[in-house]
Amino acid sequence: MMKKNEKPLGRRSFISLASAASVGISGLPLNELTARSESRPIKPPPAVALEWRNKVDTMSYRQLGRTGMMISEVVNGGDPVRSETYRQVEIAIERGVNYLDMAPAYGNGDCETAYSKIIDSSSKRMKVFMTTKVSGYQGVRDGMYQDIFKGLPSEKQKKIMQRAEEIRRERYVDKPGYFLVYWPNQETSMDKCFISNAMVEDYGHLVDGSKEHKEKIKSSIEGSLKRAKTDHFDILMCPHGGNSREEVMIPETYETFQELKKEGKVRFLGVSTHNDPAGVLNAAVESGHYDAVMCAYNVINGGYMEAAIKNAYENGVGVIGMKVAMAVATHHKPLQPIPQWRVDKVKHIVPGDLKPPLKAYLWALQNPYLTAVISNLWDEQYINENLSVVGRKVKLNYG
Repeated sequence: MMKKNEKPLGRRSFISLASAASVGISGLPLNELTARSESRPIKPPPAVALEWRNKVDTMSYRQLGRTGMMISEVVNGGDPVRSETYRQVEIAIERGVNYLDMAPAYGNGDCETAYSKIIDSSSKRMKVFMTTKVSGYQGVRDGMYQDIFKGLPSEKQKKIMQRAEEIRRERYVDKPGYFLVYWPNQETSMDKCFISNAMVEDYGHLVDGSKEHKEKIKSSIEGSLKRAKTDHFDILMCPHGGNSREEVMIPETYETFQELKKEGKVRFLGVSTHNDPAGVLNAAVESGHYDAVMCAYNVINGGYMEAAIKNAYENGVGVIGMKVAMAVATHHKPLQPIPQWRVDKVKHIVPGDLKPPLKAYLWALQNPYLTAVISNLWDEQYINENLSVVGRKVKLNYG
């Protein structure tokens, strides 16, 4: 967190800092997290005024960092929410869920439209926290670098491609166990990003300060506000699905967010990330601008994530775990079946007679530095099962 009277990091300084921090992935073994949480009390996040909404006795809530928002331990994922299928969200709210996730990319905006049917009055709106994202934001940066790249001699292009691969290796972003495939073709989702990263030193001056970033954010949020029929969002996540540290170091992101905040259209800034989640989380914390991060965190990549999540907690940045259950179960047919060793791992670590996805959620919620897990609550059965893990404490077995 930025200290009083401390100047914000410049773009080049920030990139240098992040690059130095990126050599290798640091993380605590999972059994160390458990031992630590059991052996000494957890320091609370920085003191802020707490904000409660839709408090229900059967639900458990945790503080989302310096936002002060007390959100349900299981929050509602927006990916399956559509205009014709949203009754399950109303049931979840009745059960105490108070954080609704959405994005323009979900159903080409229909997810946000569906939420407008649920939150159709000011009283209902103030029962929940609403988060949307700037989908496709990375394409603005990558598009500008790609335009430059295409005009370069082939030999220069080759060197840039080589440097992009070097950066990926240096940061271990493709390391098995740290990088997991959560949707088909995810493997190629970082390619353009790292080409852009490899071009920053020589060509960043041609991209810095571009008005396209601001235009993308503003057009995205205006569309989201209109579809959701709300006058503000509690959190704006930008980018949606950050791939690297550099994507959370764009000054135009911070500047545009502050403008929107002054206009009363957003309250807090966040980022979501599936790829290099520890790297993106650390960079978001270092920036001093981000209040919340939703990152891939599960029983498989957990050892690489623990230190970053703890650091975020101690600096007042709230963390929501996503892809928690998708490490052991998936609805994407091309990715089925899930490797059996993953399922066996969560079955061994988490005691009790529960389905593997439920054990995965329960495992994540044992981390005292995590605020919540996000879950796609497809129907009432999913609601009943997935909400059954809230407030439960178990002794994890790493032996």
